[in-house]
Amino acid sequence: MAVVKANAYGHGLVPAAWTFLAAGASQLGVAFVEEGLELRRAGITAPILVLGGLLGQQIGAFLDYDLTIGVASPEKLRHVNEAAEQTGRRAKVHLKIDTGMGRLGKRWDRCAEFFAQGAASEHCDVLGVYSHFANADAQDPTFAREQLDHFLAATSFYEREGLPTPVRHMANSGACLGHPEAWLDMVRPGILLYGVYPGPEARRTIDVQPALTLKTRVVFYKVVDEGLTVGYDLTWRAPRTTRVVTLPIGYGDGYARALSNRGEVLIEGVRRPIVGRMSMDQCNVDLGDGTAYNGDEVVLIGAQGDGRITVEEVAAWVDTIPYEILTMLGSRIPRYYLDDSAAASAAASVG
Repeated sequence: MAVVKANAYGHGLVPAAWTFLAAGASQLGVAFVEEGLELRRAGITAPILVLGGLLGQQIGAFLDYDLTIGVASPEKLRHVNEAAEQTGRRAKVHLKIDTGMGRLGKRWDRCAEFFAQGAASEHCDVLGVYSHFANADAQDPTFAREQLDHFLAATSFYEREGLPTPVRHMANSGACLGHPEAWLDMVRPGILLYGVYPGPEARRTIDVQPALTLKTRVVFYKVVDEGLTVGYDLTWRAPRTTRVVTLPIGYGDGYARALSNRGEVLIEGVRRPIVGRMSMDQCNVDLGDGTAYNGDEVVLIGAQGDGRITVEEVAAWVDTIPYEILTMLGSRIPRYYLDDSAAASAAASVG
């Protein structure tokens, strides 16, 4: 299962989904029903599991668009079964159990009745059972192994009762890298599919390359005299006469305001500092004695010449994680797909 939630981690929901399906993924995972609807409206017919929480009024959309429902409690399973009966459809569900994440799901040691209810539901097909690791990418594997043990103990219900075992899945990106024993019947990597490791402690058992480069271009060049300020709130004052360029990207695009006076970009392969407050739509970069021209390419994440700025580095500058940097990238930023794959075709079809 390829996880494409949060606009495919900022990479573009529909193009990424087509790419992963073309590469061999059998199913897709999203967080919210709206994401599943967008994929269906784009013509995708593969199974789509909505992993997140469920509201009762959403069940009709799941059934109308043939989306698989992540069900996290007996009460919600009853609601799904009743809705399916009323519409004359069969609901496809995966049952969610909590093995230690403490978020969604029936507790692993109290789920036998939940599983029995699913097996007895006349209008639901229980296709899968799943849980989620809390720290599969940690160097210490103790807690992850405990979670897996809990999951296996819980799902042994099916064998004990002589029932077919639904597809069991638990392995996120961290577990794909470091816990092959947790691969079970299906894996569901997320950020790893986009060429980013889930954390600094994650085992590098699979070699990946980042799929995304974030670029912009210079739109204005100026000389700033010593002592003059740049940007809101006067947070940066030129220590000497210097050259400053303006870039048409800001926190309104998901390029974090916390990068003010902290982040760096690449211009002609050389790192240059962001100076002054990040604006909603613009930011400024100090060239020092360097030179740049209107229209010159600027790399914010990725490589240029001999230089490289990684998403991990950007995340460290603002004390967050790569997931947040990628998923913040907004819809105002055009996405371009650089080959003739399914992604490029999908991008063209959605404008």
